[in-house]
Amino acid sequence: MRNKNSLIALAGGTFGLGITEFMMMGILPYIAREFNITIPEAGHFISAYAIGVCVGAPFVAICMRTWPLKKILYLLMAIFFAASLLISICPADSYLLMLILRFMAGLPHGAYFGVGCIVADRVAPYGKSTLAIAIMGMGMTIANLIGIPFGTFIAQYLSWRIIFLFSSTVGLLTWYGVYRYIPFMEPLPDNGKKDQFTFLRHLAPWLIIGATFFGNGGMMCWYSYINPILTDVSGIAPTLMPLMMVLAGTGMVLGGIYGGRLSDQIGPGHAGRALQATMLVALTGELLFGSHPYVAVPLMVLATFGLFGVGSPQQLLLIRYAEGGELLGGAMIQIAFNFGNAMGAYCGGLPIKAGLGYSYTTGVAICSMLIGIVFYTVFCLKYENRSTTKQA
Repeated sequence: MRNKNSLIALAGGTFGLGITEFMMMGILPYIAREFNITIPEAGHFISAYAIGVCVGAPFVAICMRTWPLKKILYLLMAIFFAASLLISICPADSYLLMLILRFMAGLPHGAYFGVGCIVADRVAPYGKSTLAIAIMGMGMTIANLIGIPFGTFIAQYLSWRIIFLFSSTVGLLTWYGVYRYIPFMEPLPDNGKKDQFTFLRHLAPWLIIGATFFGNGGMMCWYSYINPILTDVSGIAPTLMPLMMVLAGTGMVLGGIYGGRLSDQIGPGHAGRALQATMLVALTGELLFGSHPYVAVPLMVLATFGLFGVGSPQQLLLIRYAEGGELLGGAMIQIAFNFGNAMGAYCGGLPIKAGLGYSYTTGVAICSMLIGIVFYTVFCLKYENRSTTKQA
């Protein structure tokens, strides 16, 4: 693919963001111990990041809509670098400061994906836009495959602070990659602050947002509790969980690649619906046969395959149905995903809290996934034209 270095530079940013976002879930006990707080209190660091994601994206769309895209990427990576570096040296008696820094670290996330998808779309060869966006998103999948298992090991035997110091280094290298390999691009047409949100008056983007919120949120409802589900339901030894996470990450990597190719072949709407249906099949299998480890593990890989496969089609769809507000549109998927993540983790925990068992968590996930597929089906019936989308 032409402009491969541009996409690799963008992938560096998603790699750093992926580690910073998802690593916290695996190191909460170490964070809680050092800050002398409970694990639920440490969980607020995850929420602070998600809130930053949701605040940063519309802020960039409103306040930086007239900036050249490369300049926006510069600023986002500078914020990410500074926040990650400060997290790595945050005093252990400064709980409030850590919350602020996690919020600050989340600010560039959604906006980076929004701007990065527009840049990837522009540098992609004809007919390869979704694949280009998938390559950009590969950094996130590699973070889950390699970075997070290795980071958990580092936190266990050395210090969690090393992980965020590493993330800040990735941010600095990405800043250089943007400078070196991303070509100058004119700002998007300025339609005014109000018109950034005009696309939300139409049904199509809301269908995509709904499919993302309920579909991906349903998946995260189940995946947020993957550790106890595999150990308590499937009977997998806790010592094998690092290997399970590597296998889950492998599914994410393969899904990220396949999702982009499938979208370019049959259209992003049809691809997104097919991949969410794949996740639904995997979760249904987990509900019915999850007690058998040799079945549960391949189904887990299939589920994570769908989770990361669906990302690039969703990103491209919202950009193309956000005319006049592409910056906000490109970031809305990350906002929907993060809200869905929060909803899924909360709803998935309700049956556990009520003492009903982890199978009910999988059941809740399936219900949410079904709603997401309904949104996708309505979108495909109303808007998706296979032949024209394929040529777009």
